Amino acid sequence: MPNFLTDNDDILFHLGHLPLADIAAIQEEGFRDAGTFDYAPADAADAVDGYKKILDLVGDIAGNHIAPMSESIDREGSTLEGGKVTYADGIRKSLDLLSKADLMGFTLPRRYGGLNCPSTVYAMATEIVSRADAGLMNIFGLQGIAETINAFANEDQKQRFLPRFSSGDVTGAMVLTEPDAGSDLQNVQLRAYQDATGVWRLRGVKRFITNGCGEVLLVLARSEADEAGGMGLSLFLMESDETVQIRRIEDKLGIHGSPTCEMQFNDSPCELVGERRRGLVTYVMALMNGARIGIAAQGLGIAEAAYREARAYAHHREQFGRPIEKLPPVADLLMDMKMNLEAGRALLYHTCLAVDRDINLQRRLDENRYADDAARTADNRAQKQLKRLTALLTPMSKYYCSELAQQCANDGISVLGGSGYMRDYRSEQLFRDARITTIYEGTSQLQVVAAIRGVTSGQAEKHFVELASREPADDAEQHLRDALGEMRGLLQTAVDKVKAGGADYLDLSARSLVDTAIDILIGYLLLEQAAANDRKKLVARRFIQRALPRTRARIERVLSDERSTLDHYDAIIGHLVEDEA
Repeated sequence: MPNFLTDNDDILFHLGHLPLADIAAIQEEGFRDAGTFDYAPADAADAVDGYKKILDLVGDIAGNHIAPMSESIDREGSTLEGGKVTYADGIRKSLDLLSKADLMGFTLPRRYGGLNCPSTVYAMATEIVSRADAGLMNIFGLQGIAETINAFANEDQKQRFLPRFSSGDVTGAMVLTEPDAGSDLQNVQLRAYQDATGVWRLRGVKRFITNGCGEVLLVLARSEADEAGGMGLSLFLMESDETVQIRRIEDKLGIHGSPTCEMQFNDSPCELVGERRRGLVTYVMALMNGARIGIAAQGLGIAEAAYREARAYAHHREQFGRPIEKLPPVADLLMDMKMNLEAGRALLYHTCLAVDRDINLQRRLDENRYADDAARTADNRAQKQLKRLTALLTPMSKYYCSELAQQCANDGISVLGGSGYMRDYRSEQLFRDARITTIYEGTSQLQVVAAIRGVTSGQAEKHFVELASREPADDAEQHLRDALGEMRGLLQTAVDKVKAGGADYLDLSARSLVDTAIDILIGYLLLEQAAANDRKKLVARRFIQRALPRTRARIERVLSDERSTLDHYDAIIGHLVEDEA
């Protein structure tokens, strides 16, 4: 099997063109770890070289060790016996390999045994691991739990838990969802209370918990019994023990290597993280934003695997006297898969860079490393802008890349035809694995809801102006810039229309507006890449030329004021006939 980094020209392109040196300079805080920790970089060039070596190691493990076990992991899955969850054999072996390679503390500071990598590099690693096995990523990717502990827990908690994450001695779970509180986390009812000795304890049930069998749990619970809604919730940290019962493992469509658990807490002892009442509004929202970046990367990994499977089959399969990749309908599918993968990476890594800048700026503000008030004021202002930007880009990335995973997995089966429906090929597994990416950590609909405010408020247009100003002058590609300008004009017209049409019409039109904004954003990002080489020019040209007519169609529908969904639902759907049995 190949190395999943070095065989991916597009990830290598980003490694060569993203401003990773600038991110490293901020991430490493003056390279103060040099000489204190082994392999800590001495300068930005050293840091970037280190990122490449780490990713090369991830690529080797993923391609040559994890990927060959993916089919057996899918078939075997996890088992529950006597209240104890046992991973598929391939999952155990994969986690052991990643732990021995010191890859389980990817973004943690070195003082806790971590690698101190930026989110952008971690997203690349997540994609690579997901291409090998999407279910494994759900355990590897839960490093976000450790990041949350690092961001919000006290120093004693950090010292006790974070080194164990970095060494791979423990895995974690973010325990949020309940039977009656899925996407609506404000309705969480799991009770948190203090016993007579002041120890916090948890009582209740959680459901759909990825890796609920993990040793370290971050649990969202209602600490304020008399306060409904999000402000009554706090975040708790605990080591799983005999008071936590795994009641069942969900029987899922895909990602079988990742156990999804139903859990019961029986007066389980735990510790408060941070401050009471900030569990959802501050800590979990930060945790989920990181998780959404991870799911976007997972979607790209699945899409990449689906594309590879389809391309290889189309290259070798002959029909009508030639390889089927030479048949125009098949060629069109493959080109769209490849193009949209590159579009997704452009969007995700653009988002990650903004996230990295936001994280590092927040750290600088928290540590108050300023010589004067003017510098602090400037950073405060810059961070507010970054938070508004990441609030727009993060749901866009999760939405686009997860939907892309589904589309590529579906198109991959189309390329393979009947063979794609059989277990002889990996395509059917990828199809099953892809579906969850549009559901967990917020459905696609919820990502649209999260992104639409940035579109209607003008934040998206403000960012388009910034991106357009960065575009190099290239007369040969002026028609593409003109196309993006037309799309921006159409979007603004539609925004004005829906804002005047009432809240329901805005909700009805939100997906069309967000889809258009994403197409514009990706168009500018690909056009920026086009300056690098002729191939990237062709990718940008194909994407923008295909985005323009679908934008016109979307906006035409929005402007038509077609409201049948709002006005005629009951007439068209009819009354629900309940099962009398």
